[in-house]
This record gives sequence, C-alpha cells and structure tokens, in this order.
Amino acid sequence: MKRLVLLLLVAVLACQPTKEKIPEPMSKAPQHKPVIYQVMTRLFGNTVATNKLYGTLQENGVGKLNDISATALQAIKELGVTHVWYTGVIEHALLTDYTAYGIPLDDPDVVKGRAGSPYAIKDYYDINPDLATDVNHRMAEFEALVARTHAAGLKVIIDFVPNHVARAYHSDAKPEGIKDLGEGDDTSVSFKPDNNFYYLPGQAFQPPARYNPLAQEVAPGEDKKFLENPAKVTGNDQFTATPGVNEWFETVKLNYGVDIQDNRKKYFDPIPATWVKMKDILVYWAHKGVDGFRCDMAEMVPVEFWQWAIPQVKAVAPHLIFIAEIYNPAEYRNYIHTGKFDLLYDKVQLYDTLRNLTRGHGNTNYITGIQKWLADINTHMLHFLENHDEQRIASRDFAGDPWKAVPAMVISATIDKGPVLIYFGQEVGEPGAGAEGFGGDDGRTTIFDYWGVPEHQKWLNGGKFDGGLLSDNQKAVRQFYADILRFASTNPAISGGEYFDLTEFNQQQGNIPHLVHVFARVAGEERLVIVSGFNDKPLRVKIKLTDEVKQAFALQPDQVYVGRDLLRSGADIGLDKEGMFEVDVPPYVSYIFKIKH
Repeated sequence: MKRLVLLLLVAVLACQPTKEKIPEPMSKAPQHKPVIYQVMTRLFGNTVATNKLYGTLQENGVGKLNDISATALQAIKELGVTHVWYTGVIEHALLTDYTAYGIPLDDPDVVKGRAGSPYAIKDYYDINPDLATDVNHRMAEFEALVARTHAAGLKVIIDFVPNHVARAYHSDAKPEGIKDLGEGDDTSVSFKPDNNFYYLPGQAFQPPARYNPLAQEVAPGEDKKFLENPAKVTGNDQFTATPGVNEWFETVKLNYGVDIQDNRKKYFDPIPATWVKMKDILVYWAHKGVDGFRCDMAEMVPVEFWQWAIPQVKAVAPHLIFIAEIYNPAEYRNYIHTGKFDLLYDKVQLYDTLRNLTRGHGNTNYITGIQKWLADINTHMLHFLENHDEQRIASRDFAGDPWKAVPAMVISATIDKGPVLIYFGQEVGEPGAGAEGFGGDDGRTTIFDYWGVPEHQKWLNGGKFDGGLLSDNQKAVRQFYADILRFASTNPAISGGEYFDLTEFNQQQGNIPHLVHVFARVAGEERLVIVSGFNDKPLRVKIKLTDEVKQAFALQPDQVYVGRDLLRSGADIGLDKEGMFEVDVPPYVSYIFKIKH
C-alpha cells in the first residue's frame, strides 16, 4: 500500500501545533489498553509444510476457520490480547475452482497470486470458500468462529475494504432487496454521482501484457484478456483502460460522489448510492457479531462518508470500533474528529522512526517530536511493528533478529494510551523468508499464495497450539511478548497514566547518546521510568529526572528511592537526591523501572 517518505514526517514535526481548540477525543482511555492480534486466516491454521513455489491449495494446504479452536484462542489470549483481527475472511477473487459449489471461476488475468488478494473483494456479503471445511456452510463456520472468539473473552475485528473491489465483483449472497454494486449504473459517462463505479466510455479493458499470474505456468483460463467494456477505473485512481502491472489493475475504484477528473468536486447531496450500499454492508457484518472494522485505505474514501456512516452503524452496534489505515499525518485529526474513527494507523510517524532506529539510523529525540505532535490524539493511535503490509522484524530487510526489536516493541506498547498490534508469528520470530509465489522474497509473509508459515507452524505443532516445536530461544521471544503485552494492557500508568519525555532533556545535558530513549509514566503510586537502547555496543549512561517528573512522582527529599526492572532483567537503580541514576545499557535492551521508596 502507499508509503510516505520520512521527509514528510520531518516536515510535519517541524510545524507548530495548531492554536485552534481541538475537539475532545471521542472516548477516554480504556481501563485496559487494547492489544490486537492480526491473523492471516488462510495461513494461521495450515499445518502443511510442502511450500511449493506457486503451489496449489492441495499441494501447500490452507488454514480453515475451524482450525482456530478454543485452544488456539486461549493461547492467543494468554499473550495479553484483547482483540483478534481476522484478515481475509470476506470472499475475494482467487484461482481455486469452486464452480461445483455455484461460485464462478475467477479470471486469472485479473487475480494476483493463486490464492488471490484479500483486498480484491468479490462479494461483500459472503465468506472466502478457501476458509471453509464445508463450503456450503461457510457462513455458519464464520459465525461459529465469532462465537468461539467471544467465548474466549476476545473481540472480533474484520477487514472492510471500502475503496475498491475485484474486477469481477458480483454478489450472489446479498440479502433480498439489496442492489448489487454497479447495478443501474449509467456506463455511457465517466462520472455520475449515483454511479457506483467510474467508467472509460468507448474503451475496453486490457490486462497488463507483462502479467503472468503463475509465472512460467499458464493458469486455467489465462489468455491476456478480460471482458470489460467500458473499462472501469483502477482502485488506485488510474483512468486508463490499459493499466500497468504495478498498478492496482485487479481492482476497480468505488465512486463516493467525487468527480476525480474535475478537481475532485464533491456531489454529496443527495446522498450518493454508494454511501448507502457500503453502510448496509457494515450493518450486515455488525449483525453477525463482529466488534470492529479495520478499514482498508480509509483515506482514499471521503471523510464525509465516514462522518455519515460510522454513527449510523454504531447506532446498531455501539460497541464497534473503526480502525483507519491512513498514511497522511495532516489528515489524522480530520479522520478522528470529523470522520469519527476510533483508531488510526501510526505507521508514518512512530513505526517508521522505530524501524530506522532498530536499523541504527536516526535519533531517539524524533520520538519526542512525534509524541508532542500526537499529544491530543495519542489514545487513537494504533502502534505496531508488523502487519501484513510490513516486513517481518526477523527478516534480513528489517532487523534480522527478533531480539533487536525489543526496544521498539517496549516503546510501542508503553509510550502512550494508544493500543498496540502484533501480527501472528511475530511473537516467535517468523522471518518471512523465501519466495512463495506472487508474494515474492520480500521479507513479508505472503497474502497472495497458499503457504505454510514455518516458525509459526512450530508453535502450531500440528494443531496443538502449544509451541511444542519451538526452540528455547523462540520460547523466550514469545515469553517477552507475553510479558510486555500483558503489562501494557493492565498497568494503570501505561493504559491511563501521564507521560513525560526524558529523552530531550537528557540528550541536552549530555547524559545519553542519540540511540537511547527515556520517558516516564505515572498514575498515583505507579511510577515508571522506561529506558530503551538501540545501541549495538554496551553503554553506561546517567539519567536525570526533570523537576516536572519529580513533582509528578511526588518524590520527597528525605526519602531514598530505588527502581526494580519489571522485565525480568533483575537490574536495580538507585536515585540520588537530584533524581539522577546510572544504568548499564547492553545492546537492544529495555528496562521498565518501577520507582518506590
């Protein structure tokens, strides 16, 4: 998906905060910080280890909804998880043949990968047949998974893909009385406010000539053709009938009443037909018992739609949370306060900075600037180091070693009141190594192919979900994740306390180098100082508490204060009367010192 360069971050942080009154956040910090566990549902329960390049479902296997058992969910919950995000459950285009079940075969010329992209939706009202043990009862199997997840004390998040659909979109599962997308469109014009799609009249669509869905193998039905006349505009707003192989050629853009070619002029009165249809889809899944939607490329959909739709959907299910995939910091407050989103991706700012620091670049004081910029909205920012779009921490493209991300993970989980997300396999050091097919050898776990996830499968252990095949090192990595996530979720200073930066002051005093980060969190008697080092050589540093922190900690001049690390290192510190302490900082380590007398 879209990635913005670090220069944008620098430019944003250089700006002075607005003087205008910022509306209050929609809700106060929760008593327990949400912890989200993303599951690529097709891969999660797969025990087959063949891993043939471009392999079929029969060769490489596939995970099923039923694989995610009560045992699996309990093991996930023990990490400190509160929500499970099931990726790829809604029916999308793929190459496996399900015509025996009345499901039309997809054209391989407009499908990415043998298993297809979970973000090229084929029917918003149906379940991906790959995930079903009994294809004819796939919706019942999804409903059972929702019930199992709730029984485990966890909440369910699914993807909502509002910006685009598969080229062959057609719903055969929509409720009675619902009109399909594109039904009734005037295809003789490029844009009309009540059309669901954008068209290129007089031009027939032509798939990219250089696209080979299965590389050297010819897929059934592959002929470099796809019947679509007039052609529809691509999901990434390309008004061409001949999109390139690097475009979102397999998807078509939904029309929310914005005339893209006329300076994005808006036609929102009366309410466009697409708004109503997409709101109905959200309500449908809300009635299925889901607890939240991760909204793909939410910023490519007008904020006015979200402002209109989210309150209506929450009127049906008030507990729902809406998460926006968004990469433009200048739009963050707009999508929170106007668009009514509960959570936003914190990719461009915190993720990018932590990734660079983990790789030995940048300055921890950048984090100070980010926290100042986000101070009024940090409860809404979703922190992560991995998801399906990003490279695995343990990949050679990122850190190459899961332990090197300890400082980044501790900061992500504890720096503010915002929730944190991890991706399945992250907690055992899955590196995403090797080419799987369309996914390629890019340091990511494929979302396009049938595949077994090797290090995750060691925890899977043939469906026992007990980590029986993990190495001692992997068990230690998983224990670290359990420790930090449980702590972050339940500690009052982390989930609801005040935050004080100590990095800027201590760098200015010459106490710490540019790869050491320090901050404090406090709630009543819970007083924490969190020290993280991205250094690759051992250091010994001095850290001084600011007067503001000493006041927040209510330190008394006649008392002796000490700190004990809560992350099992056994390290202790002692504060002098000036609020100064010294500590050894080995490479890639974090401490959470609880201060008491």
